[in-house]
Amino acid sequence: MGCVTSKNADSKASRAARWRSTGIVGLRDSKLKAISLSISVSQRLYICTFPAEVLDMDRSIRTIDLTNNKIVEIPMDISKLVNLQKLILAHNLIDRLPINLAKLESLKVMAFDGNRVTTLPDELGQLVRLEQLSISGNSLESLPATIGSLRNLKLLNVSKNKLKSLPESIGSCFSLEELQADDNSIDELPESVCNLIHVKSFCLDNNNVKKIPTNLLKDCKALQNISLHGNPISMDQFQQMEGFQEFEARRKKKFDKQIDSNVMISSKGLDEGIDL
Repeated sequence: MGCVTSKNADSKASRAARWRSTGIVGLRDSKLKAISLSISVSQRLYICTFPAEVLDMDRSIRTIDLTNNKIVEIPMDISKLVNLQKLILAHNLIDRLPINLAKLESLKVMAFDGNRVTTLPDELGQLVRLEQLSISGNSLESLPATIGSLRNLKLLNVSKNKLKSLPESIGSCFSLEELQADDNSIDELPESVCNLIHVKSFCLDNNNVKKIPTNLLKDCKALQNISLHGNPISMDQFQQMEGFQEFEARRKKKFDKQIDSNVMISSKGLDEGIDL
């Protein structure tokens, strides 16, 4: 028994040393889960098995990937990882994000796809270095207005949630290049999206979009792709919008460049830009 214990201790020490030297904690598909303890007949306590040794490494860790486990919650002590840049917790059982996430001021990438998150904390807006936020396949009904403080955000993926609208403040995400919001219940885009001068792609398949801001094509001069399959909106509305011809020219240039570069065609074919 002593040999087994020693071997396990050595294994953990070796793993911790590797994490500390590389700055990367990679535990995808590692069967991390919550331990359920009975408090009373009607109550149970869930203890998250987020690796405790990770939280003791403070400034060493830059990347955490715990995809596809059974983690129930993110510990408040995660705020100790002040140099963390990437936090990947996709496909777990997380239903809320702690406000202490806002203290991770170095974060550039966060992914919580395929969890059970219902709301995002207002403190999210404090992550001013964030460049990618992916939280598809959850149960979000709204986004906090503070999302507009994410001035360095380039990718926002909120597909497969329960959103009925996008906040007006999203127009302050001036670096945004791609918005993925497929499979929600959004009925229109806020006028402020016309401020997104760097945006290249809007993906809004399977929503309830009936109209888009009249200046969208004119003001969003980098826009190359709009995907609106499964929405009650017609091609005629686009063709009559100011800036449509310029948009078409950008779309065609992108399409031709893909062909000239021999880009591999997916099962859906090349992206032709405007899909209704």
